[in-house]
Amino acid sequence: MKNYKLYLIRHGITKGNLEGRYIGTTDLPLCEEGEGAIMSLKALDVYPFVEKVYSSPLKRCLQTAEIIYPGKLLRRIDNISECDFGDYENKTQAELQNDEQYANWLKGGYDSAPPNGESFGHFTLRCLDGLEEIFKDMMENDITTAAVITHSGVIMNLLAGYGLPKMKPIDFACEQGHGFEIHLSTFLWHHGPVFEIKGTIF
Repeated sequence: MKNYKLYLIRHGITKGNLEGRYIGTTDLPLCEEGEGAIMSLKALDVYPFVEKVYSSPLKRCLQTAEIIYPGKLLRRIDNISECDFGDYENKTQAELQNDEQYANWLKGGYDSAPPNGESFGHFTLRCLDGLEEIFKDMMENDITTAAVITHSGVIMNLLAGYGLPKMKPIDFACEQGHGFEIHLSTFLWHHGPVFEIKGTIF
């Protein structure tokens, strides 16, 4: 049975990350510090060889992909973009601490969503659609190793929702430029969908 290796990698730091803001659909580029940190990791030769790169269409991911895998065949996947935080985009926790709707949103739940934003349930299913698109493309083109440059929320929700062994989303929090290795097989995917979590990439 053929295994397909995917390396889920979080994009580099943006100015919004440094300021502790909710940055979902806001299309920020990497800040100077973020670009430098990814370049430093790249220089350490920590990133595995891949045949193809899949990326969120947002600038911070595309720039990270170009630094780590320059010139590598790349396909943009809209469904692995970060969650849409609606009215909370670009806001900090301090700015929202007195907002009753914000407090309710933090409690979580499948239908929980920021005002004019995306619910947790919709986000999770959208991310699954994105992984399905990636896996299908890999099988059709006989690609067995690939990188996915995406967002913290996408990584945490995919691994907690569909990965084995089962763990909580917070257990898959990772620093910018870091990530996880997962293995997919047609058997597990069609009987789940689930995949194996093999560990961090370095």
